Amino acid sequence: MSQVPGPASAVPAKPAHPGGVTPPLRAWGQALAAAAAGIVTMLVIAALGLWAAGAAELPDGAFLRVVAATVIIATGGSVELSGDAGIIVQADAALDVVPLSVTLAGALVTATVFLLPLRHRAVATTGELLGRIARTAVCWLLLLLLLALCARHSFKISVGNDIADEIGAELGATPTVGFRANVPATLGFGLLWILALLALTFIVSRKAPLSSRLLHFQNSVRPPAFAMLLVLLGYAVIGLIVGVVVLITEGHPAETLAVIFLGLPNLAWIALGVGTGGAWTGHVDKAIGLPMPQVLDQVLHTRGGHRTLDLGSIAEYDGRAWVLVALAALVLLAAAFAAAVRSPARLPAWRHALEMAAALALTLFVVGLLTRISARYGLSLFSSGDLGAGLGGEVTLLPELLRLVAAGVVWGLVTGYLGSLLARRVRHPGEVRDAGTTTVE
Repeated sequence: MSQVPGPASAVPAKPAHPGGVTPPLRAWGQALAAAAAGIVTMLVIAALGLWAAGAAELPDGAFLRVVAATVIIATGGSVELSGDAGIIVQADAALDVVPLSVTLAGALVTATVFLLPLRHRAVATTGELLGRIARTAVCWLLLLLLLALCARHSFKISVGNDIADEIGAELGATPTVGFRANVPATLGFGLLWILALLALTFIVSRKAPLSSRLLHFQNSVRPPAFAMLLVLLGYAVIGLIVGVVVLITEGHPAETLAVIFLGLPNLAWIALGVGTGGAWTGHVDKAIGLPMPQVLDQVLHTRGGHRTLDLGSIAEYDGRAWVLVALAALVLLAAAFAAAVRSPARLPAWRHALEMAAALALTLFVVGLLTRISARYGLSLFSSGDLGAGLGGEVTLLPELLRLVAAGVVWGLVTGYLGSLLARRVRHPGEVRDAGTTTVE
């Protein structure tokens, strides 16, 4: 008796390659596409920000090399500054600040392109996922190596004194300052950066496939992780809106664009920390070219010593600072609600509150580490010993990590509990519909 075939939709589609494994050439192409898309995005954002900051006027074709150095720093790499001033002057320079606009743009694009080949998959084997991560990391490191080899240059510096400049030129001791990427450190930290990014991609994205061994973790880890992504991106979007309004209404377009393309998340995420009760300490003695909002400059501008940057100190100069508290409450409550909706229906409110507290505390801890600023540059004439007395300045901004973590725990507990209560009437994954029937998304 002949068998009647079932409907065409019931016949499983044949894999594009035996065993369902992506062909090696295509797999490497996908890895290169993810790495290249992220690097190109970062180069474009860095170039726009540096152009707005006036770096396009640097001599000797240094602009592209500075762009490459900025991308290196944005991916966790190391760029060393050096000074060579001979016997005429002493030089000292250091820079530790992450251009988070560049970092965030590159991370989002890299993660999106990396997930594209996996968007229709629910489960993948551990070997396949590790292979994709390894290939992407290799391509990423190769591109970083090319950038590191380009990220080096030196500039001649005028000390602002014609006689000293002429003497230095005659003696062959014209002061210079330069930068050079530390290749081993760049590749080492770059590897950690891409691995952390891809790990977070699988943790945050509900569409990213996991191996069968990890599926039981997704209901407890992914909802609060996704909520933290919403918080960080939400603050970045709000910061972008504020930046556009400032650009239109208050002038200074070049400075505003430089902040948007280089340091927008730096300021937005500091606003998150300050709004929840966190704090930073630092000072600004002289401007050294870092774009900074006026209110921060007013709070931190001191000669010697440090000031605390928190809600109270900002409110002394701008009474609207208390809006940051309301903004934090609104954004965190919305994120906690979204996490509760994505969590299993039977998860108790206190458990959701603990998960949000842990997630927010960890998020604010990382925000504190990423928003540190330590920048200085100084020249002193004829070894006077005071590097700030001649040409230069210093900016520092360091997080109070314990205070940020404590604020994250408190706000996470409160908003997590309230978000769980608000989400009780909303359909959850795993919600029980009828007796004996459970639907799981």
